Amino acid sequence: MPKLPVIKPRELIRRLVKFGFVIDHQTGSHVVMYSAANHKRAVIPIHTKELPAGTLLAILREGGISKSDILGK
Repeated sequence: MPKLPVIKPRELIRRLVKFGFVIDHQTGSHVVMYSAANHKRAVIPIHTKELPAGTLLAILREGGISKSDILGK
């Protein structure tokens, strides 16, 4: 199984846009993105550091995106 990339929140938002997600709204330091295609949402904490591996996995699971998709794009 491939390792997850070290990724910052802003880069993750850019990658999720490629999968059809749009920014729905922002509450405090969290951006909520929504995909009309699969009716899923992803909540991304906006901080300056890289996302921890567990947080990244949870965001991908919540949005219905596989790890291989995020590595390939």
